[in-house]
Amino acid sequence: MIVERTSLERRVVASLDAGRIPVLVGGCAIGRTSVMLRLARQVRPGEGQYIDFAAAATTPEHCLAAVRSASRVRTRDGAPAAPPTSARAAFDGLLDFFDGAVAADGGPVTFLLDEILDVRTFESFPGLRHVQRDLVARLAASPSRFVLASRFTARAHRLLWDAPAKFEVIHVPPLDAQDTQAIALQLEGARREWATDIAPTVTALAAGRAAYVMLMLDALVAMGFAADPVAALASLFSPEGRLTARARESYEFRLHRARGYGALKAILGVLAADEPLNLTEISQRLHRTPGSTKDYLSWLEDVDLVVSRSKRYSFDDPLLRLYVRLYARPVPPTDDEIVRDVTAYAAARLPRAAEPVTAAVSAAPGEASDASGIIEID
Repeated sequence: MIVERTSLERRVVASLDAGRIPVLVGGCAIGRTSVMLRLARQVRPGEGQYIDFAAAATTPEHCLAAVRSASRVRTRDGAPAAPPTSARAAFDGLLDFFDGAVAADGGPVTFLLDEILDVRTFESFPGLRHVQRDLVARLAASPSRFVLASRFTARAHRLLWDAPAKFEVIHVPPLDAQDTQAIALQLEGARREWATDIAPTVTALAAGRAAYVMLMLDALVAMGFAADPVAALASLFSPEGRLTARARESYEFRLHRARGYGALKAILGVLAADEPLNLTEISQRLHRTPGSTKDYLSWLEDVDLVVSRSKRYSFDDPLLRLYVRLYARPVPPTDDEIVRDVTAYAAARLPRAAEPVTAAVSAAPGEASDASGIIEID
């Protein structure tokens, strides 16, 4: 199910209509791609195109060919383009394709470019060292319309710091209890009383992240609607659980996009055991100098794994912290350990949910056991 975010979609459309380029940013599981796909469905055929840049950004030549072959829009000249003679020519050809696209009525085409910062992949090719800034400059001047999205919030801010004011950064907000209730009511067999009752708890436990909310609701439905959300969360964190798999994907993906893989894992392990911590506390537990520890922390902030508030560091995603507590160790957790840590997590987020979870971890049926000129919207 693609989560509907009507108010957010209206904000994006209003930004487009005002002649700006909205840039959706937010962490893993927050729901950026769902918003992009829903917006793409609202565009009439031939007037827009959704492109997953994370999948398309291989070599510049292959990316250009893939985008052209998948496109549903036409270009002004209509003539087939000549094969590019270099990586730079291929990248320029991609930007020319965006500029030359035209709708059936002669109006501008809307491109929805998901994970746009993956254009950074091209930087290793000759002539493309500054490809991200080249892209920003061309999109700002293009006659076409664009909606951009990225899971890398810090990198998006840094890239757009001195970009034209045409770019409008929009942070995808977490779901609230009303959003969760609306999603729950769309599930087969769900009753309003049940949806109303579980929505606040599910929202709090999932930290308002759309993908986590959906996983918890699916688990509750599979458990017969009567299950405790904390028990459902414990079942999702089994070694084969869907939330375990989702958190592992986010953890490994972001670490591999950062520098200092091993040291970063160690810091995340320190913060999983205790947070928030300041630089001195982390460096002492890591047995490294404050200077090197500061570098490691900056690399973690660069990929949005940790955040700093009042010079104290913590995980950006609380459920990812729970995953690290359970699985970033030599042996997988036992059922008792999963129940213990999930119960502690729930007690911290839901003070009245401190009673131990009694359901088996694998009980769910069907569950595998400023100055920049950028407009900022929060």
